[in-house]
Amino acid sequence: MRRRCLLAGGVALVAPALLGGARRAPVAMPGEMAGAGWQLGHRIRDGGLPEPTETSRADVVVVGGGIAGLSAMWGLQRAGVADIELVELEAEPGGNAASGRNGVSAYPWGAHYVPLLAPESTRAAALLAELGLITGHDAAGRAVYDEASLCADPRERLFRWGEWQEDLVPGTGVTEADRAQYRSFFGAMERFRTARGADGRRAFAIPVDESSADPRFRALDGMTFARFLDEGGWDAAPLRWYLRYCCRDDYGTEPGDVSAWAGIHYFASRGGRGGEDGPHTVLTWPGGNGHIVDLMRARLPPPSCSALVWRVAVDGGVAVDVFEPGPGRTRRIRARAVVLAVPHFVADRLLGRRGVAGASYAPWVVANVTVSAMPVGTGFPLCWDNVAYDSESLGYVVATHQGVARVPRRTVLTWYMPLSVPAPAEARRAALETPLDAWQRMVADDLVTMHPELEGAIERVDVRVWGHGMIRPVPGYVWGAARAAACRQQAPVFFAHSDMSGLSIFEEAHMRGMAASAAVRRFLA
Repeated sequence: MRRRCLLAGGVALVAPALLGGARRAPVAMPGEMAGAGWQLGHRIRDGGLPEPTETSRADVVVVGGGIAGLSAMWGLQRAGVADIELVELEAEPGGNAASGRNGVSAYPWGAHYVPLLAPESTRAAALLAELGLITGHDAAGRAVYDEASLCADPRERLFRWGEWQEDLVPGTGVTEADRAQYRSFFGAMERFRTARGADGRRAFAIPVDESSADPRFRALDGMTFARFLDEGGWDAAPLRWYLRYCCRDDYGTEPGDVSAWAGIHYFASRGGRGGEDGPHTVLTWPGGNGHIVDLMRARLPPPSCSALVWRVAVDGGVAVDVFEPGPGRTRRIRARAVVLAVPHFVADRLLGRRGVAGASYAPWVVANVTVSAMPVGTGFPLCWDNVAYDSESLGYVVATHQGVARVPRRTVLTWYMPLSVPAPAEARRAALETPLDAWQRMVADDLVTMHPELEGAIERVDVRVWGHGMIRPVPGYVWGAARAAACRQQAPVFFAHSDMSGLSIFEEAHMRGMAASAAVRRFLA
């Protein structure tokens, strides 16, 4: 089974039952499945966990060590709340911003960049300044970012028709009619970027709740992005390829399942500038957003990791039951308040209530591939972000791109694929059943198709499956009643997660954590 057969229909074709006799003879390849916390996490669903045998106390318990949970702890600590315990399912905190490291480089397991911040992202700007990633402001008041954190050139390229071109918008071989549609679509996005509603707010902002409430913009949340494109007459194949890439890249979801509001938000909400750096510049590091996690962790108390919070009960204060798989016991933490910095579906299970209506999640597969030779290719030279037109993957980023070595000999390629086809539940089931060797062959085949020179140069392939990688901004979710209800804080239980925004991005997660910490402080006062 060759790469095109494996990738054409998404993960369903990778499930063990479907590989069957068509699979190639296995080739032993070093590597491991990372992030196995989902197996422990499924014990909440399956039940049978032991009742508590000991009790400890804290002022506040934070459940979940992603950006939102770390930000909640960050805000509480800076407000003088000293007795905080953060509990994390995985062996290390980070959530979607998790990272790893080997003898070659650090590398991301999820989010790997932060765009220059939009004007409304004031909380994120304050954090980056405290972490030293914003170093000052220029005469115009624009942030000056840490030079080493700005993505080095060349930044991105696209593989099509046997060679690499600069940029991800297809440029080689497109017709004048295609280019006319490019101008029309991107012109429309620029008008949305500068548009303001009757309330004076920008139509599309980050955080999303800073966006205009004008009905003419919010109505776009009721249709799919694909329908919006159809009605606009934007049907050129290379443009639609690029727009599908964008939806899958930011949301893990097909244009026919993304709301038009969210699809436009991808293009119209950014535009941040930093000194002389333009709006398309991003911040990135070898470990991706794990670098931000590391900087935050260095200033916070150590978390309790590899521990499963499986029940939260309100009984005057809160009782948080934590299963520790090492000793096989449950301990109870009695606290004055708890912050659930976890996805909606997890928070609902912990509280024993019905799930949030309309909340669905995109599964992903991420692989970190250690290679003994740098990928090359015909045409435009190696970039930080490298994408193939004919692949269902989103290509790879080069972990050592920000390094100072003039001629690096080895590197780690971080390979991404959202499992946007078939439906999430089916894709999730198949992905979790697929063995490591099948993923390794799939990833290696995809990379060697782009880079024949990597045949024999792949040293190991480590894989991580994100069963619930990110919230999907399906039509009606971002501005619907269900999300609004899920954002209401219910002391002494508080919520902090990018699910509450409908978009899984750094700025939203940090804002939700800081907002929760402020609500907790008011409650404890």
